[in-house]
Amino acid sequence: MSELDKLKINRAAPAPTLRRSRRRWPWVLLAAGLIVATAGFFSGRIGGSVAVETAAVVTAYPSQALAQLNATGYVVAQRKASLSSKATGRLEWLGVLEGSKVTKGEIIARLENSDVGAGREQTQAALKVAQANVEQGRAELLDAEAAYKRSLDLVGKKYISESAHDAAVARYNKAKASMSSLQALVAVARANLKSADVSVDQTVIRAPFDGIVLTKNANVGDNITPFSSAADSKGAVVTIADMDTLEVEADVSESAIGRIKAGQPCEIQLDAIPGERFAGLVSRTVPTVDRAKATVLVKVRFAARDARVLPDMSAKVAFLEREVRADETKPVTAVLPAAIVTRDGATWLYVLREDRVALTKVETGAKLGDLVEVRGVKAGERVALKPLDKLADGARVKPVQK
Repeated sequence: MSELDKLKINRAAPAPTLRRSRRRWPWVLLAAGLIVATAGFFSGRIGGSVAVETAAVVTAYPSQALAQLNATGYVVAQRKASLSSKATGRLEWLGVLEGSKVTKGEIIARLENSDVGAGREQTQAALKVAQANVEQGRAELLDAEAAYKRSLDLVGKKYISESAHDAAVARYNKAKASMSSLQALVAVARANLKSADVSVDQTVIRAPFDGIVLTKNANVGDNITPFSSAADSKGAVVTIADMDTLEVEADVSESAIGRIKAGQPCEIQLDAIPGERFAGLVSRTVPTVDRAKATVLVKVRFAARDARVLPDMSAKVAFLEREVRADETKPVTAVLPAAIVTRDGATWLYVLREDRVALTKVETGAKLGDLVEVRGVKAGERVALKPLDKLADGARVKPVQK
């Protein structure tokens, strides 16, 4: 066969059929659809991640359900004093530091008192002189009294003249008057000595009550001038507080003050001690309103003294509808209700495990404000919040910030 014969079209050959190829297309499309559906179903596990909002499992207290009102404030010592001296002088000795415990009457500091001490010694010597003069005057009075009695007997017997007797009487009266004057001088000397003692005592600083030193404002060598604002002088030496009088001063909105009453149970939470709640009671309400903040100051006392509580700690106060029972003082774990999934009569949480979620069965308890008590997870774990309908056990997730 020549090359030209190969290029000829054989018109006698039958036309190719398309029936078999057309029958294959539905099966190809069905297989492709199954592949796409399977890939979409397993995309959470194998392919991309589901973007989810998360929430933390937190520690809550059953007493939160009893809270009628919440307020913030600070711990304040109701018995507090800044100690100084009435006298002016240089600080010679300071016997306390911050945190030192002091008792009532204990000497805390002392100023230089050599000048007032010398004045006290001088008045003490003057008192001794006055007392010696009294003794001398008493001897003179006794002698004049004896002479008067003898003269009275002799003049009755006409042994002496009337003028001699008058001289004895005058001497006796003069001795009595002198004795009264000398005794008055002793009283003046004693008063001067007492004044000198006060002056010396004013150079000594004593604790007015039992307490703890909060701040130390001066050091040895500083000039103490309590009634002056000189640049090189100090006023108060130390500040002390009675820790048994610590209370929380909380600002309550004036529109809600009607819900507060004396003796109402409270729960106090301190930012410095976040893991504990302290029982308290409403002590009193200050009968005035802060115009700027439209609040009323409410003072809440601690039911029991705790050494960890210090002045000026920030506090949160929950005013309760009733007193907390003993079984309501322990913390429990809780989550937002939106994170709970109900399936087949059971409750579940999608707990984050690295980049996946694990469907975890939990038991729910009482409602605690905006939270619900749960058992079966630990505080600090994170759970998926939404979208829960797009999640499955083991699905890959990517937490996002709301």
